[in-house]
Amino acid sequence: MPTVTALCLGLLFAAGVPAQQAGSAKFTTFDAPGAGTGLGQGTYAYSINASGAIAGSYDGSGFPHGFVRAPGGAITSFDAPGSTGTIATSINTEGVIAGFYDDEGLNEGFVRAANGAITTFAAPEVGYQGTLPYGINASGVIAGWYGDASKVLHGFVRAADGAITSFDAPGAGSGANQGTLAFSINASGAITGYYWDASLIYHSFVRAANGNMTTFDAPGAGTGGEGLGTYAVSINDAGVVTGYYFDATSAQHAFVRTASGTVSSFEGPGAIATYPTGINASGYVVGYIFTQPNGSPLQGFVRGAELGGIAKFRAPGAGTGNSEGTFGYSINNSGTIAGYYIDAGFVYHGFLLTPSPAGNAVVPASTPATMMAAPTALGLSRIIKK
Repeated sequence: MPTVTALCLGLLFAAGVPAQQAGSAKFTTFDAPGAGTGLGQGTYAYSINASGAIAGSYDGSGFPHGFVRAPGGAITSFDAPGSTGTIATSINTEGVIAGFYDDEGLNEGFVRAANGAITTFAAPEVGYQGTLPYGINASGVIAGWYGDASKVLHGFVRAADGAITSFDAPGAGSGANQGTLAFSINASGAITGYYWDASLIYHSFVRAANGNMTTFDAPGAGTGGEGLGTYAVSINDAGVVTGYYFDATSAQHAFVRTASGTVSSFEGPGAIATYPTGINASGYVVGYIFTQPNGSPLQGFVRGAELGGIAKFRAPGAGTGNSEGTFGYSINNSGTIAGYYIDAGFVYHGFLLTPSPAGNAVVPASTPATMMAAPTALGLSRIIKK
């Protein structure tokens, strides 16, 4: 049976060097009260809303707990009822949080109201892996995925009134460990994610609020080997999608897809792999990069037209050893970035990167970044089986 653990486990990150202009962009680092200081413990910031409230999780005792950090810096921790591990994955403009928790070895979903009230839920026919919400929009509609008793994965959307609709992308495989995973939902209810076909090749989709689905592949995405293909991870309110793909040689690339369907690839400066994690209404993309496949440190990045391309950044205190560094995770419509970093003791800490008044969140790093990360599917890599 599966159990949840901190989202970062199974994904190793690293960073480069500070990329902050004096008097402009500002880093704020933080730790949740009770966050541990041991190897692999600490604070993980996953989602930031329009007002600057951050949701995430922390670990200090072997079991993760959820937290919400107010714009002023006050941190409130919480746990789903009966939980032995709570992961907060997304926060909307109203301060409502979605996520999942471990309930006696099976993941269940939860939604936490701004007043702290928590409602738990499970997708229909849930079994293997349980129910895993990953995105919530301003209307309180939640998107995520679940596994059924046959270990087939399905996407779901949960309406604000609690009604749950499951869905499968056209062409999704129906065997064990195949199927559809939904990760992000925008204000209009459009959802993006990816799916495995019967050959374990990955393809991406956009699902409209009315249920119509469009599948797509990045140009050059590989189709001749397990794990190749296209992984969409985030959609903004304009319907622009970001993600990454592996080509026929297993080389990794990032992409942005417009609402009309045009896909453009991009690479971080000097990167051998670029992993987007979020996109805001202006099309700014945040994520992380690595330049060497040997466990060296990770570097965050933000991509936007006003930056003239891609700017790299490193949180103060981020380690420079193997699998240490900075992970940019979420960006709001003001250009403020939330994420976490790993220090030299392999302890995790949250950060907030506030942009300059001119809107340039960061400037390019002065030294090339190096890092490694195992190229694993978002979501599945964050579940550990007992």
